[in-house]
Amino acid sequence: MKNKNILKALLPTLVSAVCVGHANAGITLYDQDGTTFSADGFLNAFYTYQDQGNKETSRVRMGFLPNYIGFNAGKELDGLTLGARSSFWVTINDVNSDDKKTDNGIDVRQFYATVDGDFGQVLFGKDFGLYARSNIFNDELLMGVGLAPQGTSGTTFGNITTGYPYANPNAQITYRTPDFNGLKLAAGILDPNNESGRNSSKPRFETELTYALDMNGLGLMTWLSAAAGKTDDVSSRGVAYGARVSYEGLAFTASGFNQKGISAAFASNNLTSADKTSGYLTQVSYEYGKAKGVLSYGLTDNKNGTKNNLRGGALFYSLNSNLKLVGEYTVHKAKGTQTDNTDTFAVGAVFSW
Repeated sequence: MKNKNILKALLPTLVSAVCVGHANAGITLYDQDGTTFSADGFLNAFYTYQDQGNKETSRVRMGFLPNYIGFNAGKELDGLTLGARSSFWVTINDVNSDDKKTDNGIDVRQFYATVDGDFGQVLFGKDFGLYARSNIFNDELLMGVGLAPQGTSGTTFGNITTGYPYANPNAQITYRTPDFNGLKLAAGILDPNNESGRNSSKPRFETELTYALDMNGLGLMTWLSAAAGKTDDVSSRGVAYGARVSYEGLAFTASGFNQKGISAAFASNNLTSADKTSGYLTQVSYEYGKAKGVLSYGLTDNKNGTKNNLRGGALFYSLNSNLKLVGEYTVHKAKGTQTDNTDTFAVGAVFSW
């Protein structure tokens, strides 16, 4: 499929991953008798100027992360910690939706419960997938813009299709082990992709192994995730991996993936053929005081002959612990297509709690 057609198909529905794992700390609204309730949120807006061949476009839009508000509940009962999270995501660009000048739709990204104990944790409900999850969560441009199709009424793409597939939310039952000196394992069964009348006789299996270490200021995080499933006669499988090393404000992150029969955009989607896709993302960042600079390069190689890469840099400045200013410049190239290179300049603000 040509790159333009891929992006056009994704525009109505693509929303990026949340910037951290499960619930943020948020603001505690209730804490009595072993029961807690809190709220967290994320708001952002950017001005973008884009030059694509002979087409120049100015927008005021959301970045890679959509605007959302989340609610978290917890209860200590019979030696167990019971929890729940729901998060509701909206677009600020509803005026640009087809035939909608005020879109009142709410996109529910997370709606799950957890049971924690000495055995670990069981999660059931809707949450982000395990496969390629850490690839996206460790993207240094997560609070920026990244790949930005000119006409989208939703979020931009970050490095989706230019470095990793999106670990989109899905119905699941997932088990996570306790923390063994920084080592954690998660494994789950997820609802398989059954679009267009296709059938899966078995659930989709996903797993992720992570390891984190902090030693005398040297931080290390590594991860390895996998997915496997079958829809009709097409078997799908994928492996995603990466590492992040940091020391005194300097950090280097590298991740990659290799998959067969899985969409290069949505990690949960099985293809109608066993096409292969691979890609990687490399980034270096340096944080000094309230400022943080990032250089990034990502590539997705579709074995059908198309390649998409995004290179650029960003500067984040924290006015305080809740408010950031962002400046970013990226160049998107699509090889094997008729799409012109797209240069994107973006400036914006991010408020989170």
